[in-house]
This record gives sequence, structure tokens and C-alpha cells, in this order.
Amino acid sequence: MEAYLYESLEDRNVRCNLCNHRCIIKEGNRGICNVRENQAGILKSLVYGKLIARHIDPVEKKPLFHLLPGSLSYSIATVGCNFRCRFCQNSDIAQMPSDNKGLIMGNSAIPEAVVRAAREGNCKSIAYTYTEPTVYFEFAFNCAKIAREKGILNVFVTNGYMSPEALQKISPYLDAANVDLKAFSDEFYKKFCGARLEPVKETLRLMKSLGILVEITTLLIPGANDDRTELEAMAKFIAEDLGIDTPWHISRFHPAYRLTDRQSTPVSSLIMARDIGIKAGLRYVYTGNVPGEKGEDTFCYSCGKTLIDRWGFSIRENNIRNGMCGYCGAEIDGIF
Repeated sequence: MEAYLYESLEDRNVRCNLCNHRCIIKEGNRGICNVRENQAGILKSLVYGKLIARHIDPVEKKPLFHLLPGSLSYSIATVGCNFRCRFCQNSDIAQMPSDNKGLIMGNSAIPEAVVRAAREGNCKSIAYTYTEPTVYFEFAFNCAKIAREKGILNVFVTNGYMSPEALQKISPYLDAANVDLKAFSDEFYKKFCGARLEPVKETLRLMKSLGILVEITTLLIPGANDDRTELEAMAKFIAEDLGIDTPWHISRFHPAYRLTDRQSTPVSSLIMARDIGIKAGLRYVYTGNVPGEKGEDTFCYSCGKTLIDRWGFSIRENNIRNGMCGYCGAEIDGIF
């Protein structure tokens, strides 16, 4: 399929404007994502409708804690990514084309079938997840339009590197996003991801201004992005630039892919980061990948009572009533 958001240049070169890499791609070559190819001066998506994964997940697994808690989300992905994270948690599919000489795998699907499967599975949302949805933007966009017509919400689980043009295009159909704010250092982004920090910050600001429900996830990696000063700066950015209503998930790292030279994140580090977020004034700060910790629960910012009692991806008790605290009546941020 011909790609969206690109421009023709001289000598049959093209510039892809889908993400902030803005790759200039020569004829016969692919962009950084390895799934968009210049074919005779026309940029083609090589993954349109080629799903490598489709599952029904709890929406909490995204993680989204403020979007219809306890509901199911039909989750899909193609191969490919525009980042090269050394700690990639889904490297077998996200990095497949890059690590296997351009290999692309997946089973054919059409947007109508995806939406139909979501409805049949009693899913309240469709999540474009597992890999980076920006790289299969055309398919996600077409699914999202149909889903909106059927009353199904749309969710991006993303690294936040899409261009402003891409975000503006999808925004009428995008209800929520969980954005990886991987660190608060440009050096980290360059060294560990092959990207830059500032475009991610700009995406987050734009999402909020467009009225998209935003939740943030930070995978806390020992010795890489767990410095207290950096975490304080990140929490300050979230609170002041995005708003104290923005949920922040701080997740435990486990050695993966090409980052196996360090141990899993100490739980004490997660608790430290959560405390920093709360001290910065954030209303909802969570710890992830550590079932049983109270950091999974949602508390009322007004009266302090437990609103949602969670165990992993399961909800044991929900005291939010019509978007308000069931105890004191404070309005709780999210889509309920």
C-alpha cells in the first residue's frame, strides 16, 4: 500500500514524514523502521494488514489504568519499530526486520475483520501495541476510523516519536495513549534507543492539547535512567507541562535483548521513583511488574481512600462511581 505522509524529492528519493526521524530514503531502500520502502519513487508500507500478533488483553496490561478499568482491549501489531532500544521487551517482533535482513512476517487481515473480532470478543477498545504503532500507521488509521463508528475506543501504546502531522491525522479517532517516556536525558535516548528526547516531549504536549487521554510509562533501568535528579526533572515535566492528572507508571526492568549486563530493578528504586512523583504533585503514580505492591492501586487524591484495588492485571474492587470517588465525590481523571 502507498504510505501516508511522505514527500517526493529529486532523483526519486522520498522523505518520510511519519515520525521524527524524517528519513530521506533512496530508491530501493527502506527507512529506519525497515517496513517502509521507496519503490520507484513511491513510498510503500510493507506491513499493511500483516498482523504478527492479535490478542484479547485486559486494558490494564497496556498499561492503562484510567480507561474503562476492568475492560478488555483487542490488541494488534505488525513487525517493525522506529527505535532500536537495547532493552526491547518484544524484540522478536519489533526488531524482526532489522535483525533478520529485512524479514517481514504476518498474517493477512483487513480493518473490518479487526473491528469485528474486537466486538465479538466484547472488547471496549482496540490497542495498537506490542511494537510501535506509528510504523503501521496506515492500517491503524483505517481500523481506528471503523472502530469509532462502532463505538469502540482506540489506544496507541507508543514511544511517542510520531510526527505532529501523524498525530494530528489520527487524533480525531485516538481516545488514549500510553507513551513510553524512557528517560529524561537526550544522552540516554541516543545511546539506548537511537532517538532523541525532545520530540517525545513535544508529542506528549500535543496529545494533551488535543484532548487525548495520556498515561506515561517509564521502565526504570538500574544505572541508566534511575538517577534521583533525573527522575525529579521528569516528574516536574509531567506535572507542569502535562498536568498533575497525568498517570505515571514506573515499571520494573528485567534483563532483555541486548541489555543483559545488569540486574532487575530493585523494588526500593521503584518506590523511590513513585515517592518522587507523588512529591511533585502527581495524582496517580503506579509501580509496575511487581504484583502485590500497593503501588498498583488507584487512590483518591482528595480523601486518600483506595478507589481501585488491583492484583496484576485484575481488579479486585472498584469504588469509582460515574467518574467520581465513591467516598468523597471528587472527580477522578480518566474515561470511566
